[in-house]
Amino acid sequence: MSNLRSAFANGKAFIPFITCGDPDLDTTAEIVKACAQNGADLIELGIPFSDPTAEGPVIQGANIRALAGGVTTDKIFDFVAKIRRDISTPLVFMTYANVVFSYDAERFMARCCETGVGGIILPDLPYEEKNEFSAVAKQYGIDIISLIAPTSDSRTAMIAKDAEGFIYIVSSLGVTGERNAITTNISDIVKIIRENTNVPCAVGFGISKPDQAKKMAALSDGAIVGSAIIRIIEKYGKDAAPYVGEYVKEMKKAVISCD
Repeated sequence: MSNLRSAFANGKAFIPFITCGDPDLDTTAEIVKACAQNGADLIELGIPFSDPTAEGPVIQGANIRALAGGVTTDKIFDFVAKIRRDISTPLVFMTYANVVFSYDAERFMARCCETGVGGIILPDLPYEEKNEFSAVAKQYGIDIISLIAPTSDSRTAMIAKDAEGFIYIVSSLGVTGERNAITTNISDIVKIIRENTNVPCAVGFGISKPDQAKKMAALSDGAIVGSAIIRIIEKYGKDAAPYVGEYVKEMKKAVISCD
């Protein structure tokens, strides 16, 4: 069984997202360690893909830079195996179905198990097609993280009942990226989730500021941030780790303040 639920065991969780290999895997390793040391409860690792349809321009840029630098899925698995010697924070991959298909789904899940990655988020995998991966994922103890969006509507209860690890609530329509305000009625989505499962849920897409993280965590079990972190990495490059660490510390403080 994966250890993803443990990320939510001590109150509200803060979950940073990092694109592996941007600007290089050595820097990614330092950033992951900085996140773990500064309070990240779970870390999402993005495996770059040439056509990341759910991503806004900031994370698309990180994908392009990482791929241009020669990052491959094999190199990312090797990198995770190394950082696992230094951190025990739960890890999940976020990538696209084609990455898993092209690598071979069973081989992919086996390597997740070997390297201590407890789950996978595939934003382009519809709930109805989850079975393409669920059997082999279960075989290796890997959770397929369900996404619930404002447009899930009548499917929300069904997705929640079948959820494992944690549920990723997509706060806004469109692609990832920072937003000035989140106007979706998150509390209504969370109410349906709570009625159908005890699997924890965290809100992502559009969160960049401490007050937003605090508000979203108050309504759910945690907050997920990607684009704002990628911006820091883009700005500071190989020197980004301490700056990301400070940001994570600030966001974690905001999240737990609503407990």
